[in-house]
Amino acid sequence: MATADQTLVHPRLIDPERSAPLLLAAVRAAAPIDIAIIGDFDSIEPEWRRFEQYADCTAFQCFDWLSTWHRHIGAPAGVVPIFVIGRNQAGEIVMLVPLAVQRSGAFTSLTFLGRALCDYNAPLLAPGFEQAYGRDFPEIWQQICARLQQDPRYRHDLVMLDKLPPHVGAQTNPFTQLGVTLNPSGAHRTTLAGDWETFYSEKRSSGNRRRDRNKRRRLAESGDVEMVSASSPEDASQTLEILIDQKRKSFARMGVPDLFSRPGYLAFFRDLAMRPRDARLVHISKLAVGSEPAATNLGIEFRGVYYHVLTSYDDGPLSRFGPGVIHLHELIRRALEHGDTTFDFTIGDEPYKREWSDTTVALYDFVAGASLRGHALATGMSAARRVKRWIKHSRFWPALTRLRSRLAGSKAETTPAPQDD
Repeated sequence: MATADQTLVHPRLIDPERSAPLLLAAVRAAAPIDIAIIGDFDSIEPEWRRFEQYADCTAFQCFDWLSTWHRHIGAPAGVVPIFVIGRNQAGEIVMLVPLAVQRSGAFTSLTFLGRALCDYNAPLLAPGFEQAYGRDFPEIWQQICARLQQDPRYRHDLVMLDKLPPHVGAQTNPFTQLGVTLNPSGAHRTTLAGDWETFYSEKRSSGNRRRDRNKRRRLAESGDVEMVSASSPEDASQTLEILIDQKRKSFARMGVPDLFSRPGYLAFFRDLAMRPRDARLVHISKLAVGSEPAATNLGIEFRGVYYHVLTSYDDGPLSRFGPGVIHLHELIRRALEHGDTTFDFTIGDEPYKREWSDTTVALYDFVAGASLRGHALATGMSAARRVKRWIKHSRFWPALTRLRSRLAGSKAETTPAPQDD
């Protein structure tokens, strides 16, 4: 059974020659942190890439994820990137906060860069940041906001920082000191250790294991069952297109908006998938049953953590035998064999995540006005989020999701099929 925990651990790769002096310099810093504001990717890329190798962060704050997001989604939408860099007395980076200003109607909001496609929004922190600067962060944040409001490019009405994990690596997330509220959803993860059979036996009861074996046996009646990881950009692209098609059908069945219909989203995922294997952030795979791709997934593998981001399955006859379940087994097995220490199901409270996770992570939001009209909007947004959280955690939520799916099915049945020309 999953246990509540306030820690979201992402093991870091430590470079002793850089991190040890940095830690000592940060802790001994006597002067306030030196804040710089940078507005373009090219200027910050070299330092960012070096910093993310040993800083506490999540995969969603790495340079490749956010620069790709901005190229395909942010820049075309007029989003203005803001990189807040904090340095200690020695000139070493101790904090990097990827922010953005974006306009929605008459309002301008300050958010984390790429927030909608980041399951966790957080800063990158050097080892020792909490000891040196954590207590002073609310004042540091006020200084940052004042600096931003002085620049016409970065002025904003609303601050909307959501999906904040309580910890970033081993350190407290400094943004949780800003008067946060609970996000409507939580996140789930499980610690990986030992071999697959041991892990599997500990996680699944004998009855569940018997049902799993039966599902695999029934799938095998239609062909050999094998998880196939994309080994080339072409393989990754082909499997991604299958995932997109399966996922779109799933969205339609559930009656939820199609993620891939949003401007730039298809290009974003296709760009990540098409990179050479040694430069690819994402892991793309399918569960092949004979020649049929019965289930597909896109995950992120980053510094010992496997992030389970997108997954779907074919809605044909094989769906009766739970190919998604078997695919998940193979993904966890692969993560164990690759030496990953955490399998992160990321944001969302779906029942299957709770079945596998050993830790439930509360996520937080910070919403505040930065102008008169922004204060009014912040009040309304905060109230709406509280209501949303109450609904999602009430006993009515399962019934509402079933009703939404039925309504979506009824709509599909009454919509005329397109005719060929």
